[in-house]
Amino acid sequence: MRSIIPLAIGLAVGIAGAVLVSQSMPPKEGSAEERATKLEAELKTAQNRVAALEGADPRDRKRPGRTVKDGMRSIADDYRDGKPITPDDVFRTFQPVIRDLSPIFERMRAREQQRRVDAMAGELARKYSLTGLQQESLEKWLAQKAADDAKLYTDLISQEGTRLEDIGKASYEFRLDDGLDQFMASTLTGDKLATFKSDRMLENVGKVQQEADMKVSRLDAVVGLDETQRGQIFGVMARGARDFDPAMQFEGLGTDSGAITSGKSKQEAILSVLTPQQRDAYQADREKQRAAAQKEMEQIGLTLPADWSGRDPFDF
Repeated sequence: MRSIIPLAIGLAVGIAGAVLVSQSMPPKEGSAEERATKLEAELKTAQNRVAALEGADPRDRKRPGRTVKDGMRSIADDYRDGKPITPDDVFRTFQPVIRDLSPIFERMRAREQQRRVDAMAGELARKYSLTGLQQESLEKWLAQKAADDAKLYTDLISQEGTRLEDIGKASYEFRLDDGLDQFMASTLTGDKLATFKSDRMLENVGKVQQEADMKVSRLDAVVGLDETQRGQIFGVMARGARDFDPAMQFEGLGTDSGAITSGKSKQEAILSVLTPQQRDAYQADREKQRAAAQKEMEQIGLTLPADWSGRDPFDF
């Protein structure tokens, strides 16, 4: 399902993009009037398709408020008036259609997750010699977790005010094994439980190290860290990782957790390690990323949201 939702969003953005901005970059030949005529024709075609979709469902005749066609016309008007249009504006225009289809998306996402449920349940049953009843209980728990996550995901997509960035973060945050430690603690006993806890700790240590190494590498490529700075920032990144556990001990982690616990945010803690020249280089890279992203948006007639964050080394 991870590929289905972006596909639906991509389709919505693609339709609106084709309607609104396929001529946004002026061609070498052709007048402004010619481009406007083409835009009008494409808009009419898209509106006819949307009208057909809305008319096919009797509920739309009774639905109060703005329709998808209304939203498309509003975006087209903004485009003609030279007002900025963001990908979130396009997403919100098509959100009613996505909302109507959300039950289907929810089932599809849960079905996609079922493969992971089967694989995870089989692996855990083998590693910890689960009984038939224990494996059945685990499969039910994982299936329910997958269904709950699917509902949360589709609720987010349907929710007023949701941004595309929120959807991207949700894809990262919803994980099938969240809560697995508590479930297994109520299922296993003795040596099996001890082995499971040890295995999970090692697994999470690997995740934390990998995430911290990746983020340190990203920042190093931008500002050029020295060895001392790399060690300090690795510790901050590791302690700020999602899978970090205070009981973890591994090379490079260190013992000083004050960088975050003293009230500083992770970003503040890291910036405090950088020299003024490095902070300038970091900020310049952020501005460069924004300029490049804005250029890509302009090529299809859109603009970046005001709160666009891009790929920040401090982020997920």
